[in-house]
Amino acid sequence: MIRGVLLDLDGVLYNGDEPIRGAAAAVRRVRKSGMPLLFVTNTTSRPRTALARKLADLGVPADPGEILTPPVAAAAWMRARADGPAALFVPDPTLEDFKGLEAVPGGPPPRYVVVGDLGPAWTFRRLNAAFRMLHADSRAQLVALGLTRFWQGPDGPNLDVAPFVAALECAADRRATVMGKPSAEFFRQAATILGVRPNRLLMVGDDLRSDALGARRAGLLGALVRTGKFRPSDLEGPERPDWVLGSVRDLPGLLAHGEH
Repeated sequence: MIRGVLLDLDGVLYNGDEPIRGAAAAVRRVRKSGMPLLFVTNTTSRPRTALARKLADLGVPADPGEILTPPVAAAAWMRARADGPAALFVPDPTLEDFKGLEAVPGGPPPRYVVVGDLGPAWTFRRLNAAFRMLHADSRAQLVALGLTRFWQGPDGPNLDVAPFVAALECAADRRATVMGKPSAEFFRQAATILGVRPNRLLMVGDDLRSDALGARRAGLLGALVRTGKFRPSDLEGPERPDWVLGSVRDLPGLLAHGEH
């Protein structure tokens, strides 16, 4: 039986700045049922305070503490280790989620090179700077804020963080530590926050790899919605999600009757 829900944002509750029909009502019904709920997203372009404001504007009130993002997860992980500064390749607004963490420039060489979605701000010079930091110290860790390949914008698909992480992995000859979907560590943090056993926790998203299958590989349940970046070809491969929903509007019905 499902005992808790993880909800993706973009593609599930909204597309860009447009709410998905029925999403706000579905979230209200889930909350009213008493089901523990956490919003989880690979968004790194804005802090979770801004995400909470956006959700509220779309009719889905949420406290920032109900939103788990890769920057929040990565900052907690690095603070716990306390073994060196970080170079943060993230948008300026997202620096808010890294407060209290020692960062470069202006200090010693970085122990961590943290890469998020910079969008159009990515340039050869910026990507090369991250590579040089990794190349200069074999102990420096590459930290990826998610491995989302692309996101669906109003003008079409846009590159997300994964292609840039792949370039750095190739050039620096090391694997990234991933703090975001589909990382099992990210899903474990979400389960801990809700206090729900992973095998009773349902992830609802529009990305087959990062959301539905990533959750299943981490021991959770996975549901794929036919909105956002969903394509019919997502269902043609050998791996399938536990459920496929027309949209998040179908979630309350699944929770009322969904045993697995």
